[in-house]
Parts: sequence; C-alpha cells; structure tokens
Amino acid sequence: MDYSKEARDRQEKIQNLKNAWVICYANSFHGKQDISDIRKGEAKIKDVADLMENWSIWEFKTAGRIISSRGMGKLVFGKIRDHTGDIQISFMRGKVIFNTGREWVEKIEIAWEEKTAFKIAEKFCQVWDYIGLTWDLFLTKHGELTLFVNEFQILSKAVRPLPEKFHGIQDRETIYRQRYLDLIMNEESFDRFKFRSDFLKKIREFYWKNDFMEIETPVLGSSASWAAALPFVTHHNDFDEDFFLRIAPETALKKATVGRFERVFEIGKNFRNEWSDPSHMQEFTAVEHYAAYWNFNDNMKFTEDMFDFIFDEMNLDREIKIKDKDGEVQTVDFTTPWEKVDYIAWVKEKSGIDIDKYESGDDEKLRADIKAAGYAWEWIDKQATATMIDYLYKKVLRPSIIWPAFVYNYPKTMQPLARASDENENIVEQFQLLLNGWEVLKAYSELVDPKVQQEKFDEQSWAIAMWDEEATAWDEDFVLAMEYGMPCQSGWGMWIDRIVSLLTEQENLRDVVLFPVMKSEKSWEEK
Repeated sequence: MDYSKEARDRQEKIQNLKNAWVICYANSFHGKQDISDIRKGEAKIKDVADLMENWSIWEFKTAGRIISSRGMGKLVFGKIRDHTGDIQISFMRGKVIFNTGREWVEKIEIAWEEKTAFKIAEKFCQVWDYIGLTWDLFLTKHGELTLFVNEFQILSKAVRPLPEKFHGIQDRETIYRQRYLDLIMNEESFDRFKFRSDFLKKIREFYWKNDFMEIETPVLGSSASWAAALPFVTHHNDFDEDFFLRIAPETALKKATVGRFERVFEIGKNFRNEWSDPSHMQEFTAVEHYAAYWNFNDNMKFTEDMFDFIFDEMNLDREIKIKDKDGEVQTVDFTTPWEKVDYIAWVKEKSGIDIDKYESGDDEKLRADIKAAGYAWEWIDKQATATMIDYLYKKVLRPSIIWPAFVYNYPKTMQPLARASDENENIVEQFQLLLNGWEVLKAYSELVDPKVQQEKFDEQSWAIAMWDEEATAWDEDFVLAMEYGMPCQSGWGMWIDRIVSLLTEQENLRDVVLFPVMKSEKSWEEK
C-alpha cells in the first residue's frame, strides 16, 4: 500500500511509542460516558482557575476520536468525537498524567528524549487518534463547555490522516467505497444510518406487538423458485451441486406455517442478478412476513397500522418530499387511510390494453398488441405474458401514482404463488404500495392448493423453456410441504433500502446501504 509523508511520520511515532513500552492499541477502556451525557453535566462545572491551581477531581470519564488539536503555549486545546457528538478538551502543562497502558507516568523517555505527559498530548496524540480521558468541566472565556483533562491514555493510533478536502468530495463512488470516512465527517450521513437502525428496530417492535415470531431461513437453496427474477448461482463443493442465492425467503417462510408457526417474519438479504442503477441493487434488504388466517385485505390494514406506529414512535412528519424516477419532487402525505387503485382498470385506461384478456401462453398476441399501442423495451421479444404485463404496468401506470396507494386486482398470470379471487378467477388477491412512482412493498393472499400450485409451476417451466430468464422455477419440496396441509394465509414483503431512501429523501439506494457492493478496486481504477 502507498503511504503519504504524513502517514510515514505517524508510523514512526507509533514505533517510537512502542519502543518506549507504550501500548498504542488498547484492549479496552472501561467506564466510558457518552459525550452527549457529559454535556448535560453543566451543574458540575468547575471554576477554571481552581482547576489550574488545585488539579482535577475526575468528575467525568470518556473516550473518542480526536478531530482537532492546537497548542497554545502551556495549553493544548482540541475536540473529541464519539457516536453522540463532540466536545472540547484542554490539557495543561504540569497538570496532566499519561497512562502508557501499563502504568501512570508524568514523564517517559521516547526516542532517547524525555517527554512529559503534556508533551505526549501535544506531539503524540494526533488528529484521528482515539484517546481515553478523565477530567472536570469548565467554561472558556468564550462560554464553550470544555473538559479539563487530568489523565489520558492512547487507545488507538491512526496511521492515515483523512484525505485532504474530504468535506468537498463529490465522487459518490469514493464515499461508497470508504463509507467510514463519510461517517467520520458527515453528520447527515451518520444520522441517516442511525435512522435506518431505528426504523428496523420499530418494525421489529411492531411485529412483536402483533404476536409475530422472527425466524431465519436459508440464503442458499437448490431451487430459484421464489420470485420472478434472475438468480445468482454458486457451487457447493462438498455436495458437488449448484445452489442459488435466494431471491426471496417466500417459500421457506410459508413452509414454516405448515409447522404450526402462524405468524412469522424475517429481515434479511435477498439477491437478484439484474442490472445496477440508483434504484436497483443486486443485494438488498427486505422484511417479509406471513400470517395464517389473513387475506390481502387484512395486510392492507396491517400496513397502514405499521406506518402509523413507525411515524408516531419516531416522531416523523407525515408529509415528506420524495423524488420520482425522473427527479421531480412531490410532497407525499402518509396520513392514513390510503387510496386503493385497480391495476387492471388503470392499465387499460392508460394504455388501451385490457390485460385481463390475456392468459399464460398468449405471448405473441400480447407482444403484438403492446407494440401496436406504441410501447417497447429491451428483451420484450423473449418475455412471457406475465413479465410483459409487469413491464407494461411499469411504463404506463406506476409513474402516475404520487400519493401512497394500494394497487390491487392483478391478472392471474402475474403471480404464480398468489391465490385467485373467489369472485373473479382471472385476478389474484395481491396489492403493492406505491409512493410517487416507487414500489415499496407487495402482499397477497397466498395460494395453498398444492394441485393448483403444481400447475402454475408447470406453466413457469414452459416460460423458462422459451428463454424467459425471470420466470419462476419449479420447487418440488415446496409443493410437497403444501400437500401436508398449509393454512390459509397472507404474505407481505417490503424493500427496506427503498423505503429508507424515500423517507430520508435520498436519490440513490446506495446512500442508505452502509457498505454497498462495488466493483473490485482494480476495475474501478481502470475505469
């Protein structure tokens, strides 16, 4: 690896400290108080003159990263930062002790020269290092709350300084590759990922409140039959078989309901071997649940209740500005109840094509009618009926929905795992939630008839034979489980990355993923 002159100087300082038996990378620091809590201790502020005269009495103890440091004669001022905020610190010559990690000292020999504890604080505690401190609080003459350091210890030395002018970096790829630097300097980024964590916490709390059990299902499977998408394939060396990274945990969660778990959910990673753009990632996080004895209408109400709970618990404004796929900003009001939009009726109104009339196998007719209506897209000539209907919907209906809306009444060819309506066998009981053209979650009444499920898998096998790479593959074990009796139920899934990006007003999903998958460094540098 390449090192700058400053980095080499830092390495030399680290080695000199180690040669003096200073532990530069501590194994722990017990009793740390958060800086945000320390800032609340204004009742314990001391008189600075008294501290300078009579020494500190160790009211507080904390640790953090040094983000600034400057010498002023017999004083050194700086700032440290932890996960809760920043605070100013002050070292005074003759009034500070250094912990080497082995013993407390007022002076120590480093590189054949005696260094006082104050000099170590001034010359060997550098910006981006982690240090531990004990101190008292005082106010400077400018009224800034400051920690008068009595004892300090080096906890972790930084070898590299932050890149020059990091505040002004515009290259998003650099930020995605070195997110840790972004988090150090960009408070908005740090808060965004705290928001994501809190959002997931509230989702879990809502599930627990509604008697759901969190379970884990496999990421590797022998079948890729969990959704309409192209899977990632890997090889299991011990079994000498190809396996698939899951597209969704759908069938595994439903099999759990056969085994008496009536309400289950999972938050985890899914994988789809598709294109990359600001609104799509091949690896993404989703939450999915299944509730026995519910139908898709029950899940509509559950969705509204969940968002009401999250917005209330996190004190979020119900009106949020969200950009559509073209970058146009609209104010979306999350106040419930939300509108319901008929999928079949609206696609017909927008395109003139009555998708209710097409069945599996009507590929050529639908393809011709779509092109006659003036629509086309890449791969349309290889797609089966269900996939073409989905692409048509994304062209003509999805971009027009701004408000939170449940889109329902899907044609039965669209979803091989969904249950057909008892009132109209040509539609399935399914809905999606749309926000300003973005799909954020999907739910449907589940198909639990094993004979019908097997027929639908057979239809998808035909689509695969016709080179539709996104068709759903056969899953024999899933049908087998269903034959032992699967309770009536409704399933629901939400894309976490997408909803968090919308709620935090981000344009790229990678801005809410801590360490997004990137091309290798070599490919990036060559580019």
